[in-house]
Amino acid sequence: MLVPLLLVWPLSIGITYLVAQAIATQPFDQGLERRTDILAELAQRSPDSALPLLGQAHTDALTGGDTVLMQLRAPSGRVLGGDPALPLPPDATSPWSDGLHLRDATVGGKKLRIAWRWVPARTQTGTGQAAQPTTSPIGSTPPRALHSIHAAVGKRPGLLLVQVAEGLASRTALARNIVRGVILPQFVIVPISILLVWFGLGQGIVPLNELQARIRRRRPDDLSPIDQREAPEEIAPLVDSINGLLGRLEQSIQTQKRFIADAAHQLKTPLAGLRMQAELAARQTDTHELRASLRQIGLSVVRTTRLVNQLLALARAENQGVASHGASTTLDLRKPVRDAVQELAPMALDKGLDLEFEEPPEPLWVRGHALLLHELTKNLLDNAIAYTPPGGSVAVRLQTDRTNWQSTLSVEDTGVGIAASERELVFRPFYRVLGTGHDGSGLGLSIVQEIARQHGATVELADNPACGTGNTPGLVARVQLAEAEPPN
Repeated sequence: MLVPLLLVWPLSIGITYLVAQAIATQPFDQGLERRTDILAELAQRSPDSALPLLGQAHTDALTGGDTVLMQLRAPSGRVLGGDPALPLPPDATSPWSDGLHLRDATVGGKKLRIAWRWVPARTQTGTGQAAQPTTSPIGSTPPRALHSIHAAVGKRPGLLLVQVAEGLASRTALARNIVRGVILPQFVIVPISILLVWFGLGQGIVPLNELQARIRRRRPDDLSPIDQREAPEEIAPLVDSINGLLGRLEQSIQTQKRFIADAAHQLKTPLAGLRMQAELAARQTDTHELRASLRQIGLSVVRTTRLVNQLLALARAENQGVASHGASTTLDLRKPVRDAVQELAPMALDKGLDLEFEEPPEPLWVRGHALLLHELTKNLLDNAIAYTPPGGSVAVRLQTDRTNWQSTLSVEDTGVGIAASERELVFRPFYRVLGTGHDGSGLGLSIVQEIARQHGATVELADNPACGTGNTPGLVARVQLAEAEPPN
């Protein structure tokens, strides 16, 4: 803050000088106008009565010692009195301009402020001859220039030109005195202001230092919000943002802890089973029994591998999200869904299921990440294949609703379905519906729900109307995503 303050100081001095000049000019101009009006009034009555006032250049105490020049010109253009060096106004040859006017001019190398006006001539001088130019301390007008002046003024018949000029030294001196009177106190005020700013900022950041000290004294596992009442009001939004960050960090840590606990619990049972089966196989002496034990070990390894993969997928979906995979992009929903169907088609064929895939001819543009949408479709389709008995059917459909600008992914099966009372529970990690006859991990729909949440989508479970009143109600899983503008 000190740097801008020191930069503003010279700017303030410059502005003060300009204002001082304007203030100093006004009273001098008013005095010059009064002189001109008095001389014009006398000249209008009788030019001869004004001649005593039109002496050579003189110094007047009223102007602070500046040189004062006067001039009166007859309608014919001749100088009736005063200093002949004062030039004609710039518009001497233009139509007559009424009123009093001011201008700056340089005469004989000196800057002058000139007031002038035209007045009607009621009487004429008795000499009848043009006044002869006289010597002036400012300078003189050559005869050739006087001829031009006479010709210019001669175009204004019946008008007298009255001009009064004075120097600018007194104005400049007054402006300097005003600036000096304003600037000198600033040499005291500015240092005091700097000290006040320094002291004020020092006192203002004391609460920040205290807040910093309190945060440093916290335990590493203390993620409780910061009490906003202990922080300055000016940084309340910052404290609120920090509290939000702490809340998200605590949620992330709790998610990781829950994942570690769940993974340890879920992996403990299959790993213990694998150990027992390995020990049993090691004691086998019969070749057929040994092969049976090894096959059982292979199936257990497959189930454990599937569980580990789903645990990792759930961890990525919960902790990383769309942002960790890079900025979401506009993509065609048909591609990740089609890839997932092609990947799991052999599984459906091996089980003897009729797999159907239906997609619109035009692209379905959505905002998201292709890998996560592929994982979502894969888990829905894997559940449908797993819980549909042989001879059944599974259908994957993509539809668009231009009215609501939504794209819908539907996975339909003719399997055992899910009771309405349990459709909210199946989205919890490791929750499994009993009596299905399928040995799953209970993570598939949890992964689907998390990925859908990160894409702003909704997941709905319902009975499959195509099953009618058969023994199996079937299941329809619908995921609705908002459509996006096509990429450029």
